Amino acid sequence: MNTQLILNYLTELSENNNREWYHENKALYKEANEQFEELIQELILNIGKFDGSILHNDPKKLTFKLVRDTRFSHDKSPYNPSFRAHISSKGKLPVPVGYYLMIKPGNQSFLGGGLFADMFKEATRMVRDSIAQNGQEWEQIIHAPEFQQYFTVQGTALKNVPAGYDKEHSQAEYLKFKSWYIEYPIKDAEFADAQAFLQKAVPIYQCMKPFHDYLNKALAGFQMPQR
Repeated sequence: MNTQLILNYLTELSENNNREWYHENKALYKEANEQFEELIQELILNIGKFDGSILHNDPKKLTFKLVRDTRFSHDKSPYNPSFRAHISSKGKLPVPVGYYLMIKPGNQSFLGGGLFADMFKEATRMVRDSIAQNGQEWEQIIHAPEFQQYFTVQGTALKNVPAGYDKEHSQAEYLKFKSWYIEYPIKDAEFADAQAFLQKAVPIYQCMKPFHDYLNKALAGFQMPQR
């Protein structure tokens, strides 16, 4: 497995972000993508040792396309020079929450987890209700020393606690959130050595599991909107 090859390809794509270069270098993309899928398979097998719900996944179905939707963006670059994947019990869907990986050269890569999809109002409501009812459990998870060693909960948030929730609640700050996610940065040099990366990433992903378990319990029964 050659993770340096992935970085090399994405760096070149970033420097040549146009359709002509992309199509002329399809062979390079195929090679880099194969390495990324091989890496995702290794992550599935290793994460599966502590979270068996993800073992059935096919790496090819967990990755995201490079093509950008530029219709409403000032940046008309056709490609997103990053390889991304989401590993959960239902593949790359945002719910249930799972283990996210973004590889982007320039020390912009990260391991991620939690609920990124704040556009789903029902999902937001379900998590808020859980925090309101189970605030102590939430606090124990996010303030566990090992969790705090790696993560700070992030997310888009309202200015005030929304109507219907206790403004004096012990977790009032988190009731303002519309999404709840965590990220751990990965430097290019750390990713370039595949085995060293796996040895670092897997324990960090394991640290996410109580956070994911809490969110997925809160999101039980959520239905993705029909397109």
